Amino acid sequence: TADAQACLAAHLAELDERFDGGFDPGTSVRFPPSDMTEPAGLLLVGRLRGEPIACGALRFHGDEPAEVKRLWVSSSVRGLGVGRRMLAELESRAAERGVSVIRLDTNAALRQAIALYRSSGYVEIPRYNDEPYAHHWFEKRLAGKPVGDADRG
Repeated sequence: TADAQACLAAHLAELDERFDGGFDPGTSVRFPPSDMTEPAGLLLVGRLRGEPIACGALRFHGDEPAEVKRLWVSSSVRGLGVGRRMLAELESRAAERGVSVIRLDTNAALRQAIALYRSSGYVEIPRYNDEPYAHHWFEKRLAGKPVGDADRG
């Protein structure tokens, strides 16, 4: 949708502004729109008074852990808990699909995001992907979901 495209464009522009040396989507691990639609994944857009203010995506990997991608909140509403609510909704959607472990990566420049992940129960894990912009990798076991060997990836 136009709202989803606007959120993703704002997210990428912010990454380019905040990362040392900028952000080049062509250098990043590929995350095409087809990975943000069922059954491969999903994209949620948060709105306030009809205006898009946040987004977050999930990428599913079969029996492997799902990934949170493109979690972004407009600077105009930061500090209101929108990011925490978006993350909780992504976790809920993952759990509905039988996901027991969820992962994500992030850049050291995104200190607020790192704090959000840690305070939401994510623990730092070793590198699990080849994302050149990532400095931190996190994982969370979703409540009530048993974890087997396949879930650890």
